[in-house]
Amino acid sequence: MAQYSRLEVVKVMQETGVVPLFFESDVTIAKKVLKSCYDGGARLLEFTSRGDFAFEVFNELIKYSIDELPGMILGVGSVTDAAAASLYMQMGANFIVTPVFREDIAIACNRRKVLWSPGCGSLTEIAKAEELGCEIVKLFPGSIYGPEFVKAIKGPQPWTSIMPTGGVSPTKESLEKWFNSGVTCVGMGSKLIMKNDSGNYDFEGIESTTKQVMKWIKDLRK
Repeated sequence: MAQYSRLEVVKVMQETGVVPLFFESDVTIAKKVLKSCYDGGARLLEFTSRGDFAFEVFNELIKYSIDELPGMILGVGSVTDAAAASLYMQMGANFIVTPVFREDIAIACNRRKVLWSPGCGSLTEIAKAEELGCEIVKLFPGSIYGPEFVKAIKGPQPWTSIMPTGGVSPTKESLEKWFNSGVTCVGMGSKLIMKNDSGNYDFEGIESTTKQVMKWIKDLRK
């Protein structure tokens, strides 16, 4: 069962402005990545359900988070059907992110009052998602649409909250373009959850970059 209500999750997304996301099959390594993001100031993390037995890894991560990382809100991404969403919510997922818009997932999440953020690529999809109770829409892939698309959406629908994922870089220039266009928060994967030349996670780099990203976002909102 989720520890945080969907409105609490929305508030933290609005306040921090960034949702790191990654998948890792090794539980021990996944915990270190999560801890690096947490030490960097992130209070949300999307664990993407992209590998075999991903649910087992998430099960360990959520327990670790509850025991060791107070205030950390864990959710699950890359969810493509209601059954998977229900499974992760039973494990304690505090939000569900999908690559596409699916009404069955909306119903499953709304039934439990868990935040869901569907991947949308048109104003029609966004409006339909909001009619079904979506608080923050995922713009995916963000690299295809870009900040200008967000500006266009916010014109007729200034109430729409958008989280682009894909196409967002941990640089001041990239963040400035997205936040000036009106996004609520951004999702960042491999460009934030970085690896070194040996293919291993750079835990110190993840922590320091997360801190810098959050500082830039805070400055942009002044």
